[in-house]
Amino acid sequence: MTTKPRAKKYRIRRSGSLNTSVASGAAQSTQGVVSGDVSDAREVATEQSIDDIRKEGLTGRQLRMARRVAQKHGLAPTSDFDAIRQLRAKGVDPFQRANVLELVPAGGQEAAQTKVQLPQTIPTGQANLPSTEVDTAGARAKEIIAIQRDIARRRRRKLGLLLSRLMFFVLLPTLMVGYYYYAIATPMYGTKSQFVIQKADSQGGSGGLGGLFGGTGLATSQDSIAVQSYLQSREAMLRLDKDHGFKAHFSQDHIDAIQRLGFDASNEAAYKLYGRRVNISYDPTEGIIKMEVVAADPEVSVTYSNALISYAEDQVDHMTSRLRDDQMKGAQDIFNQAETEMLAAQQEVLRLQKTSNVLSVDIEVGLLTGQIQQLELLQTQDKLTLIELESNARPNLAKVKPLKRRIQARADAVAELRAQLTQGSDGAESVADISAKLAIAQINLETRTMMMQQALQQMDTAQVEANRQTRYLSLGVSPVPPDEATYPRKFENTILAFLIFAGAYLMMSLTASILREQVTS
Repeated sequence: MTTKPRAKKYRIRRSGSLNTSVASGAAQSTQGVVSGDVSDAREVATEQSIDDIRKEGLTGRQLRMARRVAQKHGLAPTSDFDAIRQLRAKGVDPFQRANVLELVPAGGQEAAQTKVQLPQTIPTGQANLPSTEVDTAGARAKEIIAIQRDIARRRRRKLGLLLSRLMFFVLLPTLMVGYYYYAIATPMYGTKSQFVIQKADSQGGSGGLGGLFGGTGLATSQDSIAVQSYLQSREAMLRLDKDHGFKAHFSQDHIDAIQRLGFDASNEAAYKLYGRRVNISYDPTEGIIKMEVVAADPEVSVTYSNALISYAEDQVDHMTSRLRDDQMKGAQDIFNQAETEMLAAQQEVLRLQKTSNVLSVDIEVGLLTGQIQQLELLQTQDKLTLIELESNARPNLAKVKPLKRRIQARADAVAELRAQLTQGSDGAESVADISAKLAIAQINLETRTMMMQQALQQMDTAQVEANRQTRYLSLGVSPVPPDEATYPRKFENTILAFLIFAGAYLMMSLTASILREQVTS
């Protein structure tokens, strides 16, 4: 009679001592009196086959695959081992991925023969007969102890393999990285500085959103971003290399090979190193530009920081000067044109005065009018005298005739003077013509003068607006040389390397286990 074991099923390899104990148990069972139900030969053979399969030491994955294959073939096994037994009874190897076809020529024709490969078992030297062993408590205890020892041995082996893989893929690379940071890496010194680009205060500035955000970082955000982009550009790197030897500093022999720049390095390689050694960030909420310059010497890092700050100031001045020039150009052109036209009008007035020999039309008209009035007064006196002489019965002709001639002469003089006011004499222009021309010239001169004054006011306004648009760089944190090395951060970098290698190993292990599961299934 065979009793099913009550212990859990484990994959073990039975040793010789276990076989000996089983044989002795079988011998004792043959000598004693056996009680209970007796199984038939077919059931005994089935259980013997299952025991033989259990002795093969199959893994859990192989047992699950065998059950899936049995279900695929329409079998109904009671256990994983029974699934293997039934598949082998049908001539199917549950662990073979595909049947191998071998072509054998026969009589000029080819025939395919399927070769079934079954797992090889080690013969135990016992006949395939119904077992007479009795499952005693001592045998079960020995089997459980053997199973526990096998599990412990497998666990120790797997733990050893895991530790060896961790040592090779994680700990060893971490130790190499830590050795580099602690013993080989050249210390670098970082100099930090902060500056802000501000806008000139606008006295009585315009209202609206422009006046609302005028004192915040939003008013100069574009300028700050432009300065940041310039400091991170190749132009700034080339200018720093030309002025202070950026390439030569990082090509020194005392710098380790990983951080050192080659002597014949190209500008692209130098620019990549420049991007790693010059870190510039911009805070849009406060409008502050933060800069950190790293070099192998603290004084050199301070020199580089001051040089980059001066480059930023030049860039700000360049942008603001162009803006001021654009704003002042139109106002200056209008003022220059008004000034030229005013001078031309003044020259026209001067030319008319010289041509007509008239300094002022009003004075000239006043002089002529005075002469006419004086002549007319004298003429009136002479006419009264003539009337008085002619009132006599016998007037004195010696006095009358000269008096009449004098009255006529004064009348002719008055007519001539009046003609000078409205009509020219001897081809000369009249005072009225000269007065009209001078009045037009004077009005033109006054108009041009007023336009020039307005242009001057516009230019002053444009100058004020241009001054309000002026940007200047204000240094918040000055660069100070550090007394200790800032980089590399040895402990932090070593821990980071450990986490990176551990994560990579974990990802590779998960990927390998998933792929192995997919391939075997």
